[in-house]
Amino acid sequence: MDLTSLKEYILVLPLLACLVVGYVIKHTPALDKVANEYIPVIVTILGAILGVLATGLTLESVVYGAISGLASTGLHQVFGSLIDRKGDVDV
Repeated sequence: MDLTSLKEYILVLPLLACLVVGYVIKHTPALDKVANEYIPVIVTILGAILGVLATGLTLESVVYGAISGLASTGLHQVFGSLIDRKGDVDV
C-alpha cells in the first residue's frame, strides 16, 4: 500500500494544532476528567473547524480537516511508542 497519496488529504496546520491540543488535554492534570477516549473526537471536530478556517467552507475542507485531526492522534501514538522504547528502534 502506497501511503504517499495520503498526504494530499492531510492539512499541516490542523494536524499540528490538533496534535498540540490533544497533548495538552492528555497531560494537563486539571483536565483528567476528559477521558482518553474523547480526545480523538475532540481533535476530529477541531480539525474539521480548522480545515474550514484554513481553506474555506467546502465539504472537502471539512473532511480533510477531520482526517488531519484523526491523523494527529495516530501521530501522537507513534511518537509515544518511540519515546517509550527510549530510542531502541529496530529498522
